[in-house]
Amino acid sequence: MATLLRVLFFILIFSDSFFRIHGLGVGINYGQIANNLPSPSRVASLLRSLNISRVKLYDADPNVLSAFANSDVEFIIGLGNEYLQRMADPVQAQTWIQQNVQPYISQTKIKCITVGNEVLSGNDTQLMSYLLPAMQSVNGALVNLGLSKEIYVTTAHSFMILSNSFPPSAGEFRQDLAGYLQNILNFHAQTSSPFLINAYPFFAYKDNPGQVSLNYVLFQPDPGFTDPVTNLHYDNMLYAQLDAVYSAIKALGHTDIQVKVSETGWPSRGDPNEVGATPENARLYNGNLLNRIEQNQGTPARPSVPVDIFVFALFNENLKPGPTSERNYGLYYPDGTPVYNIGLQGILPRMDYSASVKNVIYFFSFLLPIALLIYSL
Repeated sequence: MATLLRVLFFILIFSDSFFRIHGLGVGINYGQIANNLPSPSRVASLLRSLNISRVKLYDADPNVLSAFANSDVEFIIGLGNEYLQRMADPVQAQTWIQQNVQPYISQTKIKCITVGNEVLSGNDTQLMSYLLPAMQSVNGALVNLGLSKEIYVTTAHSFMILSNSFPPSAGEFRQDLAGYLQNILNFHAQTSSPFLINAYPFFAYKDNPGQVSLNYVLFQPDPGFTDPVTNLHYDNMLYAQLDAVYSAIKALGHTDIQVKVSETGWPSRGDPNEVGATPENARLYNGNLLNRIEQNQGTPARPSVPVDIFVFALFNENLKPGPTSERNYGLYYPDGTPVYNIGLQGILPRMDYSASVKNVIYFFSFLLPIALLIYSL
């Protein structure tokens, strides 16, 4: 009996740290367009076991923010495109902050709010016109509430806002978007907030597998190419894409705005026409990417600025619309099993962590009187 009690005690004390591995200098996108995902409290335990401390949400799910209370995880939360018209109203923006941010910030680390997602690459010009006013109103609300020093405001863009990305020194935004982007860049400069880009070398390879080197997009050994203007050498596409964005920003008069990759990843499955969507390619892309990030290296044009990346995504999401690949970007299946092995050996509890602790404590309290009775005999 004493042995059993001792085992239960050690399970209670060490269950949260036994599977902990070396932390990663990357963030993870935690999408929830699915009906089979584990509860946020179980996800919190999984990420804690992986030492992942930066998470990007696409909303401000109160269940997630509550589940990560008193943790070391820093959050980017999102305002969906459907909110933009309302958020352009400063009063509604402040109300949203008071209802969706203030109740959680004393315990959960909210560091950024993304206003809209890939708005400028769509076809809704009215929605585009709401984007900057919404960003300004949300930032103004943070200022009014004394939160602007700890929470910054930005938006995430599709790589499709560029009209040219090769070579990187010739990176240029689409002319029809230049007006929107000029004002957004002015906002970033004024608020010292980063420019977020969703960059997927997978798309470039899928569309041109005969011309784009698979090794080049997967961070595998490859001759790469040298930019004829800057004489900088590139051995992978993602870093070339990043420098193309920097060039496009510079062309609009800004050199003081940091670019961060808000999404990048590789699908493990796809439709027959989605060339390259395989578990092995996904393993190579994400595994090699993590190795690069651990080296704290920058791009050829900005070698002293470590690349800041959020991998897409934590789980496969079975309800996402579109081609098969959209539902297969996850590093994990919803049951906590890795889709492929890139060295992430976390653990997803079989039940909510809080519930498991309560059960152990209950079991312990049930057995303790019995043990004491036996000992007294």
